[in-house]
Amino acid sequence: MKFKIRHEIRGRIRVQAAQKEMTCREADTLEYYLNCQENVISAKVKRRTSGAVICYRGEREEVIRLLREFQYGKIKVPEAVFQSSGRKLNEEYWEKLVMKMVLRAGSKLFLPYPIRAGATAFRSCRYLRHGLRTLARRKLEVPVLDAAAIGVSVFRGDFDTAGSVMFLLGIGEILEEWTHKKSVGDLARSMSLNIEKVWLLCDGQEVLVDSAKVRGQDLVVVHMGNVIPFDGTVEAGEAMVNQASLTGESVPVARTKGASVYAGTVVEEGELTIRVRVGTGASKYERIAAMIEESEKLKSSVEGKAEHLADRLVPWTLAGSALTWFFTKNVTKMLAVLLVDFSCALKLAIPISVLSAIREAGAFHVTVKGGKYLEAVAEADTIVFDKTGTLTKARPTVSRVVSCNGEDPDEILRLAACLEEHFPHSMAKAVVDAARAKGLQHEEKHSKVEYLVAHGISTTVEGKKALIGSWHFVFEDEKCALPEGAKEKLDALPPEYSQLYLAVEGVLAGVICIEDPLREEAAQVVRALKEAGISKTVMMTGDSDRTARAAAAKAGVDEYYSEVLPEDKARFVEMEKSKGRKVIMVGDGINDSPALSAADVGIAISDGAELAREVADVTIGAEDLWQLVALKHISSSLMRRIHWNYRSIVGFNTGLIALGVAGILQPSASALLHNTSTLAISLKSMNPLLSRRSDKSM
Repeated sequence: MKFKIRHEIRGRIRVQAAQKEMTCREADTLEYYLNCQENVISAKVKRRTSGAVICYRGEREEVIRLLREFQYGKIKVPEAVFQSSGRKLNEEYWEKLVMKMVLRAGSKLFLPYPIRAGATAFRSCRYLRHGLRTLARRKLEVPVLDAAAIGVSVFRGDFDTAGSVMFLLGIGEILEEWTHKKSVGDLARSMSLNIEKVWLLCDGQEVLVDSAKVRGQDLVVVHMGNVIPFDGTVEAGEAMVNQASLTGESVPVARTKGASVYAGTVVEEGELTIRVRVGTGASKYERIAAMIEESEKLKSSVEGKAEHLADRLVPWTLAGSALTWFFTKNVTKMLAVLLVDFSCALKLAIPISVLSAIREAGAFHVTVKGGKYLEAVAEADTIVFDKTGTLTKARPTVSRVVSCNGEDPDEILRLAACLEEHFPHSMAKAVVDAARAKGLQHEEKHSKVEYLVAHGISTTVEGKKALIGSWHFVFEDEKCALPEGAKEKLDALPPEYSQLYLAVEGVLAGVICIEDPLREEAAQVVRALKEAGISKTVMMTGDSDRTARAAAAKAGVDEYYSEVLPEDKARFVEMEKSKGRKVIMVGDGINDSPALSAADVGIAISDGAELAREVADVTIGAEDLWQLVALKHISSSLMRRIHWNYRSIVGFNTGLIALGVAGILQPSASALLHNTSTLAISLKSMNPLLSRRSDKSM
């Protein structure tokens, strides 16, 4: 495709396509294409001018080549990109804003006063009707104030004032709606479902494929603890499905053959084979956006109190305007009071502050499911860490495989990977990655896998019962035996390694030693959290006391608990809450889910089990733990901003009312200043709470 270079400097180039104007879809296609290139740092496409600004690394000629090769028809863009693009929304509201201003200016310039007066009287009916309906519901809210101000102006024959008031209210409505929808849209895009790999059923075999390759009517297998990737119908299997992300229900629902299931929900127990309804591009963006709009999770208690107070102030505003008229007999002064209310600013600026904070947290690779969780993080004084995959590195590695039955260690590893590959835990992933690195094919030879939370996995391989898991599971629960000479091998294993025990037909076959070192930043993060207001740090793990003690000392936590079960973690969290403490739980596995649910705020690691991410209120990136510090600072700053907004709104609008009563401000000026202040505070509320410095500088 042909482009003209308009401007360029080293690492940045601005070009214009050889076409008059792009469609929204074309602009999104070009932007997607450019941003997918390895040498492109960022790209922004302007639809109306058919232009693009590209920041790149490497050679300029490579960018020129990419532009020359670009063709709209050759680029396969996921439908989710178009569905979640904010381009159409922004243009729609910009056109509404421009049209409103053009019509206002045109009517003032070209229409005679009698026609303008008639049009104003006609348009006032909408506001009057809305105000009367609000009164009919026995509510005194902002529409009543607007209707009273406009109605009094029309009744007095002051159509210019009525027209100015309606114009300003209309501009305010457009900008408020635009700002709110953009905030919700940005948040929804950050929370949209993004599953890269799925298990596709082909000729009776499960094959791991890219989700983009799945089409309608394909069969997809979803194992316990995994997210359902597409809407569909259950073809086989039984499972308990957690639908909290869509319905808000905390109790899982049973799903059997013939039942419908939805993308974004999680299989808590069992396994399902699903007939996909719609394949690639079945984005959950619109559903997530609707959930955000409607969910009470979005509202913090501070936000709810502010909105409640806003509604309670409306009767006082009405009473103030009535008293102003009673003492001054001046309708203009009365209107100046009527046109100033606290509700608009409180109901817009504070929710936008919350949405903006959630979006900013996303920039630090933190996904927050609602404003009340930010408030809870700000108030939290206790944090509980799981060890494996949380305080330790997110990617543990297999350091040694010890055979206890004479089999080749590679065969032990292959069999272990065959069992572990279905379960998204960091330890299981380490086994699977080690087998893959050695080129070991662990094709599906086992029958149905049974996963026992916090214990291990049981299955049948070629007619033989196979187990893999902890010492407690293999030897105490399943009563497996040690072959001759195995005890000496076990005693010689390094104590700092975690161990998985593999048994076949009731006899230990081998041991997999997994190196799981503490994250380099763990101790610094614990110190930073204490400086940010956390007074108690705790580590809980199923590992032995010796391993746990060493990890706790390195991390610098106040307390540690070893050899704990999932219910023990949840019980500890409940006990701390009963003491009046606000508790954060951080974990990554299915076994952490009860504690994540019990905590005031459950935080899951993004590389962990999908069930943990579903149950959790917050998800952080797996790169390091500094996101926890960023989240704590964002939450505390948000609370300060909300309180500042509240004081500013009440103070400024009280001043406007006083100036109106004194006769210094006319009604139209009061309305203009009121709406301007509302938008100014709302826009300020969208500013970053933190400077974009490195996480480690916090």
